[in-house]
Amino acid sequence: MAVPKNALKKWQKVREFALGLPGATEEFPWGETVAKANKKVFVFLGVDDGSHPLAVTVKLTDEEAHAHALTSPGAEPAGYGLGRAGWVRIPLGEPGSPRAELLCDWVEESYRVVAPKRLIAELDQA
Repeated sequence: MAVPKNALKKWQKVREFALGLPGATEEFPWGETVAKANKKVFVFLGVDDGSHPLAVTVKLTDEEAHAHALTSPGAEPAGYGLGRAGWVRIPLGEPGSPRAELLCDWVEESYRVVAPKRLIAELDQA
């Protein structure tokens, strides 16, 4: 399965943004890419090898942002019961999928939900 070029560009921008947040680390549990703050996942980036459609999964506790994310083409509450906790999976290759800037806003919001206060303070100072 070929990875759509625009989806891969978005994925790379989102990954780069996520890893640029204070204290962010990249890990590969279950063979997929995740970004963590203080050992807690704040964005699931999936795999970029073409074996699955590119998507990002973020935790959005703000009702408006959560509802907005769910209006993205193909978006759905995350699997494994994570959807009940506010996690939303947003496919990147769908026509009309969100721009990288909006995805980065959602990644930042997800980060703010899971990161410790000291890292959020560091982000606010930047």
